[in-house]
Amino acid sequence: MLYKNPCIGLGMSFIRSFIAIEIENEATLKNIIELKHELENLELDAKFVENENIHLTIRFLGEVSMNTIEQIREVLNYVANNVKPFEIRIAGLGAFPNINKPRVIWVGIVSGFEKLMEIRRGIDLEIVKKGLRDVQKDQHEFSPHITIARLKSYKNVEKLKRYFLMYENYEFGFSEVTQIKLKKSILTPRGPIYSDIYVARLQKPS
Repeated sequence: MLYKNPCIGLGMSFIRSFIAIEIENEATLKNIIELKHELENLELDAKFVENENIHLTIRFLGEVSMNTIEQIREVLNYVANNVKPFEIRIAGLGAFPNINKPRVIWVGIVSGFEKLMEIRRGIDLEIVKKGLRDVQKDQHEFSPHITIARLKSYKNVEKLKRYFLMYENYEFGFSEVTQIKLKKSILTPRGPIYSDIYVARLQKPS
């Protein structure tokens, strides 16, 4: 499903974009949001992800050309046509680089991990095959997670550490993965605004 490009007619030639999957199960998403609201009450020096922006990043692309956007659409179609819909289980609360010095707060993926890795590897391989040089090189090993906040300082971090222990193995629930999204990101003083550029539906034939 291709969405009208909001850059057409505006003289914009590059789009900040990324590939993601979203939490399709509403009950599971609600559980994540409820925990996020609890953490917001700790008065941390943090920027929390807006409810509507919660997602699992498969691949950050950076500022890419319209030609690359069209090529990525083909990449997603190819990968989606070779993967059947599957389920992920979302559990646990953690942080990067670690819970003692947290900078990024996340909830974890404890099943469906291999399928996510398969999607990521397929995307990376097709990007290389197509020679898409303006796609940003990923500086980190792919580790599937759902970011819910980024800390600016360690204010009230001791309160947060208690939550890491309380929610270390907490089960947020399951969610089916039926589609991969190419998303646009516009950075604003209030935070990023995300919108769908293209949606590829998983449909590997039996």
